[in-house]
Amino acid sequence: MRILLVEDERKLSAIIKRSLKESNYAVDLADNGDEALFIAESNPYDLIILDIMLPGRDGISICRNLRKKQNDVPILMLTARDDEEDKITGLDSGADDYITKPFSSPEREAIIPKRTSFPSDLSKYASAPSILSFCSSTG
Repeated sequence: MRILLVEDERKLSAIIKRSLKESNYAVDLADNGDEALFIAESNPYDLIILDIMLPGRDGISICRNLRKKQNDVPILMLTARDDEEDKITGLDSGADDYITKPFSSPEREAIIPKRTSFPSDLSKYASAPSILSFCSSTG
């Protein structure tokens, strides 16, 4: 499974990337919106984990742009923005799910592979460990 992780907080992105790699996922990293859009359009991914607040282009516009181009890769918004309006905006932009930082235990456990709402078939990853189970209250 190949994942694009888009996160500008270097400490958090390093932790998430290390955990994903330890779980045998191939992980590419982008730390700004323009780079993320270029990489996402240039490579096939099984999942994009996308922060909203990024330098350059924001995660909402990246998601909208990918959906406009018929890219149906599952997108998980990962952000500190936790009010209801932001969540609705993220999901309306085409994201498949939305999780806020810091992560609660139930949210961490539900990310992957248990998520069934993604348009791609992720059921083949059902025995893989949860991606973010290592994060307790990281911001």
